[in-house]
Amino acid sequence: MSTLQLIADRRFPAARAYLLRRPTRLATVFCLLSFTAFLTAQNAANVSMIDLMVYRTEGWTARTGGDLYTMRATHAELPMTYPPFAALLFIPLTLVDVPSMRVLATLANLALLVALIHLSLRLIGRPLSVPRPAAALALAAVAVWCEPVWTTLRYGQINLLLAVLVLWDLSRRADHRWAGVGIGIAAGIKLTPALFAVFLALCGLVRAWRRLRLTGSPEGTWNHWLRRASVAAGAFTGTVALAALVLPYDSRRFWTEAIFAPERVGRVEDTANQSLRGVLARLLHTADPGSGWTLLAVAVTAAGLAAAVAAALAGPRRLPSAPAWAAVACACTALLVSPVSWSHHWVWCVPAVLLLGSEALRRSSVPWWSGTALAALLFCSYALWWVPHGSPVERFELRQSGVQMALSAVYPAAGAALLALTAALAVRALRRPAPYLADLPGPLPVSGVRAASPAAARAGGGQAATKE
Repeated sequence: MSTLQLIADRRFPAARAYLLRRPTRLATVFCLLSFTAFLTAQNAANVSMIDLMVYRTEGWTARTGGDLYTMRATHAELPMTYPPFAALLFIPLTLVDVPSMRVLATLANLALLVALIHLSLRLIGRPLSVPRPAAALALAAVAVWCEPVWTTLRYGQINLLLAVLVLWDLSRRADHRWAGVGIGIAAGIKLTPALFAVFLALCGLVRAWRRLRLTGSPEGTWNHWLRRASVAAGAFTGTVALAALVLPYDSRRFWTEAIFAPERVGRVEDTANQSLRGVLARLLHTADPGSGWTLLAVAVTAAGLAAAVAAALAGPRRLPSAPAWAAVACACTALLVSPVSWSHHWVWCVPAVLLLGSEALRRSSVPWWSGTALAALLFCSYALWWVPHGSPVERFELRQSGVQMALSAVYPAAGAALLALTAALAVRALRRPAPYLADLPGPLPVSGVRAASPAAARAGGGQAATKE
């Protein structure tokens, strides 16, 4: 115990005991102070919340029957890039005045940040010694200052909402009747989260194949992974059908034209584009990376999904926090292979850094703590903005030096490193002898199933559970 702690214990024993008994209250105060300072800083920076204004225009266009995919909003003449279902969700933004909308959107995003951290901790299985709400509030007080979160609130973006919908799905019971709905709705708002449904389907197919090889019978091959993927697909289809019913013309325009025009989103080579396509454009000094980008995207998608599925199938008994490793790997894959992944899309850095920190805490390892600190530093450094950027006339990004290209590729580099780490951990875990039920992915045992002893499992030829 340090000298300061001893002095504090002797001089203020009552205060120390009060705080230790009420960690959630202390974390709430800390979080509110940090959020207040954050809002003060954003107000001083005169943030535009330009994307929120675009959302409002999209909602107004949908409400008044205008053409969503020819409209332009704000002084930047920004177009609609999301599926038409998103415009339906933005209609409530038109029911309040702009100042109220900005305040409400900011408060909602701050609440979503706390929810994101809470769900991340639940998926990871932390903390073990303090209440999870207290940990979530304390961590949110720090995470709000990282670049992706700062920029999300600066623009009034919906990245935190999408991440919360996905983690809400992945962190709940595998046999929950609504598991998968969040991913489907998130994909209906923006297509990128649809990769999580593909991940769920692949996990289900691999598990079904293993079951078929083990028993030689198709009976029992339907599993909770396939069910969740089906629910996600159904929810996504529901968003498409609803939008087609309310906005038939815009739906036809999006699914036949706009979806095939990624250039609508913005300049590929822009420093803010932290996808592999953006990195390749800056590396080759061209606005059109060509077929090389397509081949790279296919390879990274296959590798990333393989790493995510391997982590999920390893299970938490062989790979601690396996569901979190799988989720982070899938998110990094989606961000890397998307044609455009703006820096604020990388709010998945928050669960990623929490996962690294949890592993460092479990291992008590200096290299792991160093890696965690490096990852946090990368996402809090704002390094991608240290290079000349942003001019559509000068197009500085097409003339970057080697150092500048490295600085403007920090997020893809971190994402690729996380994928490689996940793959290495998953392969190592899968090589270990599978303990009882370790090879069955998902929370186990489920309701109605009781565990058999290891001896009974061996005697039963690998049957590790019996029905009550």
